[in-house]
Amino acid sequence: MRLDIETLKILDLIVRLGSFAKAADQLNRAQSAISYQIKKLEQHLGVSLFDRSKYRAELTPEGNAILTEGRRLLQQAHNLEVLAERFSQGWEPRLEIVIDGSVPMEPVMRALKHLSEMDISTRVQLRTEFLSGCQRWFDKHSSDLMLVKDYQSNPYLVAKPLKPMDVKLVVSSDHPLASIKHIELKHLHEHIELTIADSGTLDLQHPDDLQFGGDRVFYLNGFSAKKESILLGVGFGWVPDYLITNELESGTLVEIDYVGGSCHTFTPRLIHSSERPLGRAGELLSQLIIEEFAK
Repeated sequence: MRLDIETLKILDLIVRLGSFAKAADQLNRAQSAISYQIKKLEQHLGVSLFDRSKYRAELTPEGNAILTEGRRLLQQAHNLEVLAERFSQGWEPRLEIVIDGSVPMEPVMRALKHLSEMDISTRVQLRTEFLSGCQRWFDKHSSDLMLVKDYQSNPYLVAKPLKPMDVKLVVSSDHPLASIKHIELKHLHEHIELTIADSGTLDLQHPDDLQFGGDRVFYLNGFSAKKESILLGVGFGWVPDYLITNELESGTLVEIDYVGGSCHTFTPRLIHSSERPLGRAGELLSQLIIEEFAK
């Protein structure tokens, strides 16, 4: 006899109802059939589950231990059944979203929090890349969603624009560029430019469109490092304004008075591929992200 989930359910029911007779009555089966199934389980396990020497059958210590582990198996079996049911209803087992590091994470995390509160079984994986690295990862790993600053369009990509964002060209208040008016490109080339390395390529000869083309460039791996470096006076660079609101208000960072403009606006886009249609979790997360960015 193999260990049977149904027999474990019967064992659990007998203990919860307090007797073989009540369990048999609820299952609409003969008590002798219930007793026989439990006896077969005892023989299979090699232990007595019930002490039958008393007026009312009680679990032995071994039976109590078996029931405890059996209930864990029953719960796991129930979880599997729920999981399978959700998958059959269109809830995908896994959902991956890749996000450009320049896009604010707060609305994304709020959307994920709402999703988690719905008790959905889909496992969500989030990855951060920069610039072309987002689309490179999205394509290579067949991700479900990407949230990007820019991308190469093709007929299969479905893009939903989100709330426009500003990036500002800033420098520390004690940096030489902070006190100069009508700064030209040649002035910027005299100082260190801080920028984010494109995670999609190792070729630094093809810079971001917003780079200034000077020889003195430090490539960093994220905006936290970039912001800290600018605050330390290492150099200047573009930073999303949502990251530096307090520093601009306090004056520790200032916008550079660059003749070519110190503010650039871009529209983040939430993208999926029509070749890989979104499941219910993907559709729901997309809608939640759009709502959170709209706020």
